[in-house]
Amino acid sequence: MPALFGIPVDFLLFGATLLGVALFHHHTLRVALIGLATITAYKVLVTGLPTGPGVGGLLSHLGHEWVILANLFGLLVGFALLSRHFEESQIPEVLPRFLPDDWKGGLMLLFIVWILSSFLDNIAAALIGGTIARHVFRGKVHIGYLAAIVASSNAGGAWSVVGDTTTTMMWIAGVSPAAVLPAIVASAVAVVVCGIPASMQQHRYSPIQKDEGPHRPVDWGRVGIVAIILVSAICVNVYVNSSLGALGEAFPWLGAAVWVALLATAPIRRPDWSQIKPAARGSIFLLSLVLCASMMPVEKLPLASWQSSLGLGFVSAVFDNIPLTGLAIKQGGYDWGILAYSVGFGGSMLWFGSSAGVALASQYPEARSAVQWLRHGWHVPLAYVAGFLVMLAVVGWHPTPKRTPAAQSAPQSLMTPEPAACLPQRS
Repeated sequence: MPALFGIPVDFLLFGATLLGVALFHHHTLRVALIGLATITAYKVLVTGLPTGPGVGGLLSHLGHEWVILANLFGLLVGFALLSRHFEESQIPEVLPRFLPDDWKGGLMLLFIVWILSSFLDNIAAALIGGTIARHVFRGKVHIGYLAAIVASSNAGGAWSVVGDTTTTMMWIAGVSPAAVLPAIVASAVAVVVCGIPASMQQHRYSPIQKDEGPHRPVDWGRVGIVAIILVSAICVNVYVNSSLGALGEAFPWLGAAVWVALLATAPIRRPDWSQIKPAARGSIFLLSLVLCASMMPVEKLPLASWQSSLGLGFVSAVFDNIPLTGLAIKQGGYDWGILAYSVGFGGSMLWFGSSAGVALASQYPEARSAVQWLRHGWHVPLAYVAGFLVMLAVVGWHPTPKRTPAAQSAPQSLMTPEPAACLPQRS
């Protein structure tokens, strides 16, 4: 494999793409598409793909990845319409009456997002959180607080086997939900550690304004539509992952379920179709990075240890956590709770590190700056390390003694996207 200074050229091209996204945040889609075209040409003309050389190998690879890509596209665009339904329901308008009007109100909102994400897709939880924040903070939301919303949505799915793609993968591979549940310790600590400074940032920037004036009545029809879409997604996700087996990987069931529910409820309340174009642009950006990541020659991970698990969290900020989790399942020897937290929360450290971050950036274009995200969201990597160390001290490291047959045959991709930036990805 061609390499420069011992680093495969594939990774150098991918790194250059990510660097371009970070530096040229006003042209992220163009940079991602150029990077995808360059990496694709290199794989087709020089190295080939694991599925074979040349164009044939590329087509085979796309045949394997199309379900994840279609699911992610359907979820990102569909949940953008869902969040608009929620916004127009008037519920965000009345929430300031119930949230504390100091920084603790912002912290309470982050915990609401955290709880929602434990049973919803993390994209939906992040968009709902972003929609509420826009109203309670009168349209002025600090980038540090946006980073905390994404972190809370990713943290919520880390301790639930129905809250994130990676944890669902473990569940299907034979890992007990009880083995993932201890991640709630690290997850809760992380939300507190990043949530308090983020809420204080937001309070100084634009505090919650108590408004006891008259409001339009709540549109319960739109609330019902939001509930129907979310319940449909949850039910289909559980059924596909528990009953369909290999057939579950052959079709984008989750994305299709969201769109069937959207179209079926359209006669009740018309969706805001104007949201499709900006949501589609953000989706194409993320899918470009997902496809780039899926072509990287990642064939093995370091030996399982708490140190390598900690490192995987930082890797998942720039690399798809789905193949990382698939490799970890096959390799065995991990503490599944610690691994779930690492790969689930790690993508929060960059705005394009998870589908939740990309979706929220479609609502708040000012978040599309890796420099500003790191500068104002400094509390997210701090929270990641703090949560990890607390869990290690309180729960301990309890690796599986060996791989199970189920783990050896575990699928490497599922219906629920929760990618890191470069997914092939928080549900």
